[in-house]
Amino acid sequence: MTTLVIGANGQIGCQFCALAHAAGEPIRAMIRHPGQQPWFEERGIETVIADLEGDFTHAFDDCDQVVFTAGSGPHTGPDKTLLIDLYGAIRAVDAARERGLSRFLMVSAMRAENPQAAPEKLRPYMAAKFAADAYLRASGMPHVILKPGRLTDDPASERVAASLEETDGENRVSRGNVAHALLHLVKARELVDREFVLLDGQRSMAEVLA
Repeated sequence: MTTLVIGANGQIGCQFCALAHAAGEPIRAMIRHPGQQPWFEERGIETVIADLEGDFTHAFDDCDQVVFTAGSGPHTGPDKTLLIDLYGAIRAVDAARERGLSRFLMVSAMRAENPQAAPEKLRPYMAAKFAADAYLRASGMPHVILKPGRLTDDPASERVAASLEETDGENRVSRGNVAHALLHLVKARELVDREFVLLDGQRSMAEVLA
């Protein structure tokens, strides 16, 4: 019942891995190179070396579900956005389906539903997320798509909202709250083919991610 975490070395990925391990959830952190291993090994978290731009199918061995929270990052160009955020996600969906995994949990973005409404510099990223989400929906792979608002480094409150109406238009959520939401979703294995917007708010994870 191991969960493969793609993008484990990212800001959300690291927080989620620490939370999941502390909660006793079996996880495998997919990382790109050995230099990233010490942080995980110090915490007793299993790792696998694999690259979304290469052959990474071995990372799925003996896993039951996937959390995809990988991203090319803000300092790369549209080429990496296409290769990682879009094509990497597509290849991961295909690998999960071919291996018969039970679920694919995708970290997307709230504005991915309408990329042209995003700030200009974010539109290629949002378009990649839009297409990756559409591919996942059409794949037949049981899935959950989590759509956070604008990410911040505020402390995790574990209090969230599901719409802008609840937040008076505040389109933001802490990375810590996203990590806590992923832990809730990983445990809630009965949730399939669902999509959730996630913002900082006043309600519990269990209420919003029901």
